[in-house]
Order: sequence, then structure tokens, then C-alpha cells
Amino acid sequence: MDDSGYMKSERIKRETLRYLGYGKHEADAETLRMIRECLLELGRTAKERMVYRVFDLCLEEDVGKGMGAGYIRIGNMRIESRSLFKNLKGCEKVILLGATLGIEVDILMKRYSCTDMARAVILQACAAAYLEEYLDRRQKEIAAEEAREGYYLRPRFSPGYGDFSILHQREILAMADTARRIGLSMTEGSMLTPTKSVTALIGLGREETGCHAEGCEACEKTDCAYRRD
Repeated sequence: MDDSGYMKSERIKRETLRYLGYGKHEADAETLRMIRECLLELGRTAKERMVYRVFDLCLEEDVGKGMGAGYIRIGNMRIESRSLFKNLKGCEKVILLGATLGIEVDILMKRYSCTDMARAVILQACAAAYLEEYLDRRQKEIAAEEAREGYYLRPRFSPGYGDFSILHQREILAMADTARRIGLSMTEGSMLTPTKSVTALIGLGREETGCHAEGCEACEKTDCAYRRD
């Protein structure tokens, strides 16, 4: 394994431990062994895919509701969210994206949930970390492309963060055409399928904010104007 591959695996391992709730506590040898095995299995099984589209963005302040309140218009989608409004402030365009590890990972997780619950729990955490690493990597590629047009990226912002309603997820899927392009859809209960998938918005602005590609969880600047709640 080269240095970049080693660093990637180490980062995913750290994130997996965080998802499992270890924080600053050391994991036991058995847990670490299962994490390594699950990550190797994900590497063989996952079929990472992502699709995105760029839309013009319109922010309409609502002074009657106080500072930082307003409406966000993206195509025919109208969003009311203080936290997302703050994140997108100053942006001209926005990326709508969907990404997935594929139905193959769902099948793998279901199999372990029937045969080995301890491994199933660890695999769930590994898959979440694996997906985030994939998104971070793709976001850096998008950032390089948009930089040539003079745009800088804000942190990813997904439905369910802050007061950004999860119900907007269906509109994002339709606008990015995810079902046709990468097989990502949504159940009547508002669950993504495949389950190890994500939708998100990324603002594009002319001002460089110095935001981490990895998002607010990786940043210590808690007073940032664009920080997710």
C-alpha cells in the first residue's frame, strides 16, 4: 500500500472509531481487527458512485423574522432554513449531489445482521466513514474544477443538519436525477436506498472562506459564519 492509501485507511479507521463512540478511549484488539477486516471487505464490495448538478442560487432575506432568516430558492425548490441560509450566504451557485456505496453494501450488512451482530455494527460504522472519505475525495476534485471558474466551495450541507428539513431530500434526488444515473432513490418513509448513501448541497461563492473540505466536524473554528449547527 502506498502512503496515500495508508493515510486514507488510517483516517477511515479513526472516523469509524468515532462513529462507534470510542472518542479518546482506546479500542480493544478484537474491535480493531474487525474494523480492518470490515474495511477490506468494503474495499472489495462497495461500488462508489456520485452525481451532481450546479444550479443558480437565490437567497431572499426575510427581515421580519430577524437577522439570518430568509428563503433559499434553487430551481423550483424553496427552502426555509436559518442554518443553510447562513452556510450559503454570499454564494452565487449551489451544487446538488447524491452519492452511494451501492446496493452491494446493503446486502453485505443485511447478511451480517443475521449472522454476526457485532460485526454488523462495526460494518455500519465503517461504511459511514468510508462514504464520508469518498465524498471528501470527490469534493476536492470538484473544488479544483470550480477554482478554474473562480469559485470556492462551502462545507457540504445535507438535509437533516440543523433546521434543513429531511423532506427536501426527495427534491434533491429528482433535480440531480440520481435514480436514473446512479440508482439512488428514496422510500415512502424518506429513507435513502441504498442505505449507505447521502444527498447534500455545496455552495459556490467568489470569496475564499478557508473551509475544510472535510466539513465542520474537522474544523476547530467554532465561530465561523458558515459553520453547520
